Amino acid sequence: MSTNSSGGFTKEMARNIFYGGSLFFILVFVGLVFHSERLIPERSNNAALTEAVVRGKHVWESNQCIGCHSLLGEGAYFAPELGNVYQRRGGDASGGMFIKAWMKAQPTGAPGRRQMPQFNLTDAQLDDLVEFLKWTNGINTEKWPPNIEG
Repeated sequence: MSTNSSGGFTKEMARNIFYGGSLFFILVFVGLVFHSERLIPERSNNAALTEAVVRGKHVWESNQCIGCHSLLGEGAYFAPELGNVYQRRGGDASGGMFIKAWMKAQPTGAPGRRQMPQFNLTDAQLDDLVEFLKWTNGINTEKWPPNIEG
């Protein structure tokens, strides 16, 4: 062991700071992981996860919706955020009807506006997509998006 008789910083002190600091941050990391694992089930809206939601997610993924839209902040920002679109368009059955009617009416041909392509989804696919967006709307995102318009 080396000691510094003048009372300065020693190798022993550096080692203790390294081990103590490492242990501190490992405990913080374990605590954060434990806390996150405990909160994920209640925040992820697992209770509302149905087969229709899973099929709707498949519709979302197979049509590359995330290539234009964002969902809970992930994806492209060419078109509106859809994490809260169900609430934004009514938050009840009327929200689902609006989304389906909107999808069927595309492209609108409105001059000067970006146009969403027509995906020719069946009524069942539209129902599943609405269920997926409804489920997404129920996820506790700590108020994301920050406003109702996404």
